[in-house]
Amino acid sequence: MDSRQSGTRFEHDSLGSVEVPAGACWGAQTQRAVENFTIGGGKMPPAFIEAVALIKAAAAEANGQLGLLSSDMALAIVQASDAIAQGAHADQFPVDVYQTGSGTSTNMNVNEVIAHLAGAALGRPIHPNDDVNLAQSSNDVIPTAIHVSAVLMLDRALLPAIEALEQAIAQKAATLDGVVKTGRTHLMDATPIRMSQELGAWASQLAQSRHRLQDTRGRLLALAQGGTAVGTGLNAPPDFVPAFLAGLQRRTGVAFRAADNPFAALAGQETALELSGNLKVLAAVLMKIANDLRWMNSGPLAGLGEITLPALQPGSSIMPGKVNPVIPEAVAQVAAQVIGYDAAITVAAQSGNFQLNVMLPLIAHNLLTALSLLSRACRSLGERAIDGLVVNVDHLRDRLERNPILVTALNALIGYEAGARIAKAALQRGVSVREVAREMTDLTDADLDRLLDPIALTRGGMPEAAAHQADRESKS
Repeated sequence: MDSRQSGTRFEHDSLGSVEVPAGACWGAQTQRAVENFTIGGGKMPPAFIEAVALIKAAAAEANGQLGLLSSDMALAIVQASDAIAQGAHADQFPVDVYQTGSGTSTNMNVNEVIAHLAGAALGRPIHPNDDVNLAQSSNDVIPTAIHVSAVLMLDRALLPAIEALEQAIAQKAATLDGVVKTGRTHLMDATPIRMSQELGAWASQLAQSRHRLQDTRGRLLALAQGGTAVGTGLNAPPDFVPAFLAGLQRRTGVAFRAADNPFAALAGQETALELSGNLKVLAAVLMKIANDLRWMNSGPLAGLGEITLPALQPGSSIMPGKVNPVIPEAVAQVAAQVIGYDAAITVAAQSGNFQLNVMLPLIAHNLLTALSLLSRACRSLGERAIDGLVVNVDHLRDRLERNPILVTALNALIGYEAGARIAKAALQRGVSVREVAREMTDLTDADLDRLLDPIALTRGGMPEAAAHQADRESKS
């Protein structure tokens, strides 16, 4: 068969020759992976390919400085790697997520594409193993790429997105500090709370999630690179790691460092699992906020009707005029998916056998997909829900005035049991606590106005009724 006529060419590796598409920059090992791994999990995330390319550039630069590569070959490899890291040749990385557990196929895919591009630029062959992969192994490159890609996505996308959502919520809360509503516990009416306090809790939960992720980021800076096959560093000269780290820092602006124990860095994925766990925490926070928004927006007549979210699209194919809380629903689905990713990463992280974890591609894919989804979800929730929500102040005021739990403020004066009788009577008659308390106690209208002031009840400290009782007892 004429390979030119069929649009293919022959490449070879240690197993022999294999037919490769004529226009492909990859070689034999990539083609074998394309043919062997057909499960259909999708390609490795672009952020991961970028990280591998950054590693290759830093490694080639180090090998050139150490005299292991000629200066022109090192430069050609660096230029090809940097181009890939910047997004060029994105169609040249077809290997499925569900591949060999070490990620060797993806490492060799990147090696082969770089060798092809650099060799064409240099005018002489460059070997994907002997030259591009010099002083490296898939077993240290792929764990390193997991950490590098995760740090870059945290810095570029997720941490700024969380902070932007925090700010959007805080800004909205500042405009609502004087708005008081009925608090809820167990989905049942409770004592009053200001809208600013309710939204402030969301912002605080997000800030705590952000701080957890920032703590984990510090541990992600420790890299496996230099451990090569099993952690011993075989075939990597002693000066390789410092030179490699210097090159990687120049490219990323991040102070990556060598792992304290390269054997542990290859064998375990605890830091990746920690990151996943903290992404799950963020997912739980977003789910909580999304569900609060959905409840508060429910109605407009038969629900809580406390807020109105922006009307973004028709909500029903059969019910005209129906508008649904679509952004909180989308965010809740993202949260559910991230929680599922974490379950898979948990299984994958304990799948180390002796000197290597063998579910690295799955860990990389799920982590980076979760980082991307959460980043977009935070942006969407802030820009398309929080920014445009409107509080139905009159409705909140009406429901608050009829809230029987307001009687809690009178406990110190009339006792719990008398308060319960007033609350039940107010609820049964559909009138305010103030009206029933006026009938069932000797408190004056002025007393009741002062003691049942909703804003005062949201300020904490000693309730006015308790202070009033203490004053009366001291005088008597």
